[in-house]
Amino acid sequence: MEEIDRQIITLLARDGRMSFTDLARETGLSVSAVHQRVRRLEKRGVVRGYAAIIDYDAIALPMTAFVSIKPIDPAAPDDAPERLAHLTAIEACHSVAGDESYILKVRVATPLALEELLQHIRASANVSTRTTVVLSTPYEHRPPEVAADGADEPMPSPAPPS
Repeated sequence: MEEIDRQIITLLARDGRMSFTDLARETGLSVSAVHQRVRRLEKRGVVRGYAAIIDYDAIALPMTAFVSIKPIDPAAPDDAPERLAHLTAIEACHSVAGDESYILKVRVATPLALEELLQHIRASANVSTRTTVVLSTPYEHRPPEVAADGADEPMPSPAPPS
């Protein structure tokens, strides 16, 4: 991947709504060249989409928790993600190494809603759970440092806009 593509990715990760004009100014390319590069990154699947960052307090989902799950029967099929896909309070499902099989990131309105969700998770996937409630989130959605091909060290992020 070229240096300029890494720079575009870093800028878009920081602000997915950045205009082609602003991307061109930051990278020193023409608007049409930036447009072509962004489209090529999208076609290659490097940029998979753009999303809004939600204020969960504003939509009455102030409680975040991480729920580690482990099958009750280790011989059972490993299909927990499929069994839990219908539970929209689960924001993310990560397969992990260690004692648990998956860690779920969930968002709910109240402790009672979390308790009910845990019951649904256990019943739907036949798993045991271990829950960690988030007290605060100092940062989230940080843009990645895009490493150069074959490099050991990530590239430094461009300076934030002033």
